[in-house]
Amino acid sequence: MAALNAHSHSTTNSELISNLAKSIDKKEDLSRHSFTRYAVRSMLATLFLSLGTGVAFYIAGYADNLVPHSGKLLYAFMFSWSLVMIVYMNAELGTSNMMYMTSAVYNGKLRVLTALKILATCIFFNFIGAVIFAYLLSLTTPYSHLTPDHYLFEAVSAKLAKTPLTQFVEGIFANIVVNTSVFVTLRMKDDAAKVWAMIFIIYIFAFLGFEHVIANFVSFSLAFFANGGPVEGMTIWSVLSNFLFSGLGNYVGGGLLIGLLYSWLNKKSDVYVD
Repeated sequence: MAALNAHSHSTTNSELISNLAKSIDKKEDLSRHSFTRYAVRSMLATLFLSLGTGVAFYIAGYADNLVPHSGKLLYAFMFSWSLVMIVYMNAELGTSNMMYMTSAVYNGKLRVLTALKILATCIFFNFIGAVIFAYLLSLTTPYSHLTPDHYLFEAVSAKLAKTPLTQFVEGIFANIVVNTSVFVTLRMKDDAAKVWAMIFIIYIFAFLGFEHVIANFVSFSLAFFANGGPVEGMTIWSVLSNFLFSGLGNYVGGGLLIGLLYSWLNKKSDVYVD
C-alpha cells in the first residue's frame, strides 16, 4: 500500500512538471509563429490588471471615507482578482514569465536569447497595455474627480518615496508570492480551489504593499492620468528607478528563487519532486 501511495504521489508531481513544460512550449510557439497575437495577449494582461487595480483603489478610497484605515484590507482583496482574470483569460504577464523563461533555459528547452526575447516582448507590451488602459480608465466616471488625498495618489507617492534597496527587496518578495500562486495552481484540478488559492496568496504581497513592476506600470499611469499630471514625488527618474529596482527584485524572486531553484530541486529526483 505504501509503495502504491508513493507511486501515485510521484505520478501527480510528474504531471506538475509536465504542465510547466507545456506552458513554456505554448508561449514559445505563439511568440515564434504569431508575434502580433503574443503582443496582444501581453497587453491583455495589463487590461485585466487595470480593471483589478482600478476597482481596488476605488473601493479602498471609498472604504477609508467610511471607516478610516479599512481601505487597505479591501484593496488587497480586490486587487488579488487581477491574477485570476489574467490566468483564466490566458494573458501573458511579464513577472510570471520570469519564472517560466528561467526554468526553460535551465532545463534546455529554450536558448537564452529566445527566452530573453519572449520575456522582453511580454514586458514591453505589458507596459504599452498599462499606459493605454490606465488612460482609458482615467476617463471613466469613478476616476474623473478624485480628491488630492485619494488612496491612489497617496499609495503611488509612498511607492516612489521608497529607497532603491527597499524597492529591490520588496520586489523579491512580491514575485515570490506571484509565482508561488502560479506554481500552486499548476498542481490543482478544481477551478474553485485555484481561484481561492490565487486570491489568498496574492493578498500577501498586495496587503503588504510590496513592489510588482507590472502592477506599478498600471498604478503609476493611472495616478498620472487621473491627477492630470505627476503626483507628489513622481519624476521621470523616480519612476524609472522604481521600475528598475522593483523589476530586478521581481526577477530574483520569480526567476531565480522560484524558477531556477525549483528547476534545480527537481532536476535529478524521480521521487522528491514538486
